[in-house]
Amino acid sequence: MAILAAVDIGANSVRLKIARVVRKRLEVLHEDREVVRLGESVFRTGALSPEAMELTVRLLRRFQKAAQAHGVTSARVVATSALRDANNGAAFVQWVQAAIGWKVEVISGLEEGRLIHLGVTANTRPSAGRTLLIDLGGGSCELIVSNRGQIERLYSLPLGAVRLTREFLKHDPPTDTELDQMSSYISEEVGRLRQKLTEHKIQHVVATSGTPAALREVYNASLEEPQADVPRAALFRITHKLSTLDTLQRRALRGVGPRRAEIIVAGAHVFAELFTALELESFRYLPFGLRDGLLAQMAEDAANIGLRQKLDDERQNSIQNLAEHYGVDERFAQRVAEHVQKLFKLLAPVHRLPAEYAGLLHAAAMLHEVGSFINRAGRRRHAWYILAHSELLGFSPAQRRMVAALARYLGKSKIVPTSQAVRLLTPADRVLLPRGVALLRLARALEQGRRGAVLTVKAKLTAHNVLLTLETKSAGAELELWALEKERAYFFEIFGRELSCAEA
Repeated sequence: MAILAAVDIGANSVRLKIARVVRKRLEVLHEDREVVRLGESVFRTGALSPEAMELTVRLLRRFQKAAQAHGVTSARVVATSALRDANNGAAFVQWVQAAIGWKVEVISGLEEGRLIHLGVTANTRPSAGRTLLIDLGGGSCELIVSNRGQIERLYSLPLGAVRLTREFLKHDPPTDTELDQMSSYISEEVGRLRQKLTEHKIQHVVATSGTPAALREVYNASLEEPQADVPRAALFRITHKLSTLDTLQRRALRGVGPRRAEIIVAGAHVFAELFTALELESFRYLPFGLRDGLLAQMAEDAANIGLRQKLDDERQNSIQNLAEHYGVDERFAQRVAEHVQKLFKLLAPVHRLPAEYAGLLHAAAMLHEVGSFINRAGRRRHAWYILAHSELLGFSPAQRRMVAALARYLGKSKIVPTSQAVRLLTPADRVLLPRGVALLRLARALEQGRRGAVLTVKAKLTAHNVLLTLETKSAGAELELWALEKERAYFFEIFGRELSCAEA
């Protein structure tokens, strides 16, 4: 039985959730959370403070003991805006690994948004029409536009409650000048996205994280019957009220609590500015988030709980958006991708690559021409840079770097171990890279004429030889056979087998 642990190291708090997979569903076994304000010093000085790091490591030790007590079989630990921004984030990651043995993944704002969306949609039914999902953390605010459970757009803004509080609110209660300056800053950031978000024609708003949970509780405290949705007018009244109270008075409000009281004014103003700029009507709080997305992803990988198509669609949509942005010939790229998938299956006993590489090769095939957007000369180097620094939703940073390296060496360039494209790979990926490149080069050769001449390919394998037989269109595939002939030497170098090709 798969027992999974997800840890979210945020700018404000660190959270743990442990769940087991029972009949393709997640059953929560244990939760823990503590406010550490890891991002507080980052937003002030640019670095994680030693005190906050030590407190976080002690907390993670507690989480690890809980994971061991529950028999956790797999754990995933991610960090968000605080470590994204900290100039000493790498030192903290090394400290955690040395002290606890857990590897911390520092994820991008957009990947954070994808996982939050997955956490919500894996636990709820999607609404009809477009939904805006707002997740306001300590360091950033993720905005996800979703349509029938599928992500349409993701945005990440530097509007976290801790970040804004430390930057603008120096008095308790804050002065009118401080509030005006903060509101102007929030308005400017939101204004950059106003037109794009308005074009989506948002019909529903869902909010996650501590700030909207507290705002809903404050709203319901004034009602005889609790309501699921918080209307815009009430949000504005609550924001104004919170801004006039000091910390002790805010703590006394139902649902706010001692630590949330310190940062809720900034969080409320973010919501108020979003609702003003986008003319939103109300929001509904949902108690799901990043940890739930991590658990759903892990559960699908470990026990196939029925999310594979959704995860594959997210990847494919991200690949397609990037291909469109950089003007890739998608029909050509799709044929190369189909060829590499076919070769991956046919030549499995030869290449012995892990199953996950099928998806990495597909992405590299679809995106290997993005570098031509910059310049045909040096397009492989340009492709590596674009892919290594682009958002590919559903791919980990290590997987994204592998996709970039595959695209980088698709041409005739020799794989250089000291190059940045190779050095950034994991040790295992460095070993496997040449095998993936060899398959990708064959797939590209099968589409040499860019006309779909090769309909499909079959393979016959022996101990020392590989015979590829091509089924082609009536016009034949002389150009493709010529290109495959040029790959024979590299194929033998990588796999130690002779390659021969013929038409059926």
